[in-house]
Amino acid sequence: MIGDVLWQPPADLRRSTEIGRFMQWLADERGHDFATYQELFGWSVDDLEGFWGAVWDFFGIRAHAPYERVLGSRTMPGAVWFPGARLNYAEHLIGRDEDLDRIAVIGRSQTRPEVTLTFGELREQAARARAGLQRLGVKRGDRVVAYLPNIPETLVAFIATTSLGAIWAACAPEFGARSVIDRFHQIEPSVLLTVGGYGYRDRYFDKRAEVAEIRERLHTVHNVISVPYGEADVPDTVSWTDVTAVSGPLEFESVPFEHPIYVLFSSGTTGLPKAIVHGHGGQLLEHHKNQGFGWDLKPSGRIQWFTTTAWMMWNALVSGLLLRSSIVMLDGDPNWPDLREQWRMAEELQPTVMGVSPPYLLACRKGGLKPGREFNLESIRVLTTAGSPLPPEGYRYVYESFDPKVLLNNGSGGTDVCTGLVQGNPALPVYEGEIAGRCLAVDSHAFDADGNEVIGELGEMVITQPMPSMPVAFWNDPEGHRYHSSYFDRYPGVWRQGDWIMFTERGSCVITGRSDATLNRGGVRLGTGEFYAVLEDFPEVIDALVVHLEDKEGGMGELFLFLVPAEGHEVDDDLRRRIARALRGQLSPRHVPDSIVGVPAIPSTLTGKKLELPVKRILQGAAPDDVAKRDALARPEALDAFVAYASERGSEHSAPA
Repeated sequence: MIGDVLWQPPADLRRSTEIGRFMQWLADERGHDFATYQELFGWSVDDLEGFWGAVWDFFGIRAHAPYERVLGSRTMPGAVWFPGARLNYAEHLIGRDEDLDRIAVIGRSQTRPEVTLTFGELREQAARARAGLQRLGVKRGDRVVAYLPNIPETLVAFIATTSLGAIWAACAPEFGARSVIDRFHQIEPSVLLTVGGYGYRDRYFDKRAEVAEIRERLHTVHNVISVPYGEADVPDTVSWTDVTAVSGPLEFESVPFEHPIYVLFSSGTTGLPKAIVHGHGGQLLEHHKNQGFGWDLKPSGRIQWFTTTAWMMWNALVSGLLLRSSIVMLDGDPNWPDLREQWRMAEELQPTVMGVSPPYLLACRKGGLKPGREFNLESIRVLTTAGSPLPPEGYRYVYESFDPKVLLNNGSGGTDVCTGLVQGNPALPVYEGEIAGRCLAVDSHAFDADGNEVIGELGEMVITQPMPSMPVAFWNDPEGHRYHSSYFDRYPGVWRQGDWIMFTERGSCVITGRSDATLNRGGVRLGTGEFYAVLEDFPEVIDALVVHLEDKEGGMGELFLFLVPAEGHEVDDDLRRRIARALRGQLSPRHVPDSIVGVPAIPSTLTGKKLELPVKRILQGAAPDDVAKRDALARPEALDAFVAYASERGSEHSAPA
């Protein structure tokens, strides 16, 4: 755990970074002179009201009515933040009158030419869309849903919806109809925005049949708005051109702090997706803090981070506008025509903050790319990664391939809070293989099964005090039973995130995977991320999945490792022996699989999360349709090899009740 220091905070931290500027502001305006990040963090969790009140003032949050106090109730679940305050998130995106000629949005797509909007143009388009939605009868509390790609029109529609106090939800057009219906029908929308199809690589996908099925099943939808995009038009709809034909006043509905802004959905691979309701104020405060202090976004900055509209990173990307940074919206396959494409775009678009996934970084490493040497990436100050654990090899690769001044900010958060929970920032050093620390005001710890904090060993990641961005509620969960069972069933009054984490004495941490996918082999906990990190050293392997079937008698059980071989390679006995030797030597004998099996693909969600638990249940004898909804998978056919393997081995386990 004692990794090498790869990066140190700059000497001029208080002048050159947003978190340093905040620390200086606290000293000047509040009399809190913190010498280190650890001191600042300690205050942020010891005095939640003082910290969040300071964030409100530092970023100049504009309220239509003042708050009575910062934290009216701190009970979890059910904490009450900023009672009395009335505000609007959208007003903080586009409500300012300065810098209207500066670029706000760059839309880069594989379906059409690039689109660029200034802050002034974004304001004008949002005002037009707002007026159009009003003509269609949209009002505060109504739900507006979007089956749209990551394009500027989606952003405009979102801002217009939010400005009215209506509630937003989105699915990407690569989702199948069943997945969209499972999500949208829960919230009974009145308006659906859609495209007729989209481009991906050099292909076009016609989605009109899916749109027709979605329309038929969403009985509450009164108006369907067709956004022109690609080759196919959706018949019998209101055109986006007509909706935005006439401008109106740029106004913002005054709503309470906890008023719903959008509904995000869980992956829905094993059941109906959770409809997670977030509030205006929670997202406004948290994203100012996270994107400002963690990612160092600021006026004149720019963020490039590939995402789809169905992932919480889309909401986080949009919030870059809160800091008066510009955002890059990418639509299509970011790795086409090859792995260098994201770096080519970064050289051209000059982001100050760039987000990439750990698998993408590791694929670049295996491909022999040296982005910082092959391309002019001098604009990048912060390289952020999220979505899955980043092994030490990924850290070393970044600092071998980029300017040493670049801050590698590896972090972890979640759809549930729509922000980061643990990550780096410019005030913390980067240690090889470790997430730098806890995010400000996130009182996170590792708990053992009895609810005791553990340091230096793996445990359940928990949060012991409320955050403003914790969900307002789940939709259609009036008594809060599903909400409570999702986060508070294990430790009463304490949020359980669902990650398996280890904190070091210095406050850094390592996440090894989801706690519900953590392996318990002979009484010893094994994180799945440990296996995947070792496999990064094998160029013959491009993807992997590890599954453990427990022994009910407390024995070692049966451990399976499924591998996707690289082109030109196969999973043969020689590769099996070398992998087993590496796992034994680098981890322990308990990490050596009983079976190492080659498969064509690893099943994952549309946002890239591996389906360890559904595969486990298939190996136990469950039918694939009972454990995973194929519509929610990136490659539905990926399950077939596991079903065939389970059948061949003649499962000795019965499916769970």
